[in-house]
Amino acid sequence: MIIPAAGRSTRFGDARTKKIFADLDGRPVWQRSVEAFIHRGDVAQIIVAISADDRPIFEERYQELIDGYKLTLVNGGQERVDSVAAALLAVLPDCPFVAVHDAARPCVEPGLIDRVFAKAIERGAAIPGLAVSDTLKRVDSDGRIVETVPRAGLYGVQTPQAFRRDWLDLAYANRGNLPGITDDAQLLEAAGFPCQIVEGAASNIKITRGEDLPLARMLRLAVQAG
Repeated sequence: MIIPAAGRSTRFGDARTKKIFADLDGRPVWQRSVEAFIHRGDVAQIIVAISADDRPIFEERYQELIDGYKLTLVNGGQERVDSVAAALLAVLPDCPFVAVHDAARPCVEPGLIDRVFAKAIERGAAIPGLAVSDTLKRVDSDGRIVETVPRAGLYGVQTPQAFRRDWLDLAYANRGNLPGITDDAQLLEAAGFPCQIVEGAASNIKITRGEDLPLARMLRLAVQAG
């Protein structure tokens, strides 16, 4: 299990705190994301890819937690794809599958993880997604609408994404200079491997901006209330 947590949080809107360290019901966002996987019997290892600049924070504030959860910390890179590539080098050699989950998605539910993992075992690769329901517009650099994009067959994708380890290794080895890589499934597509969509969850939000944090708190309360 790889948790990329090396992002710069440029859109979060808090110059003092990165989003992964923001408080979510008494614990940092990154820890809430890790907790979704730490007690699963089908997860043998959790690797957190962090910014080298953040390592002192992790080691000073969270060393006991890191040791207790038996987490592996690796230094990530400038881009998400670089962080996952670094984490792949630390994956245990006998792991046949690797999953990747954003540190900024702390509201992922067990049922969604179950669906993704089961489909990955069946098909080799699986990611969660939600069919796009909004009307989509393509605009130019001035903000002028150029066209309406048909939404049939379009999905907004989430994490965790799970893959056969040999497929993911090969996809990363061949990533070359592919521009604009925003998720791991994109690399599998480029390498010619099939990837299956499973039903995601509207509650599985990614914390990007400051206003996403109160929403995450409400979603967690709703889940706890049943």
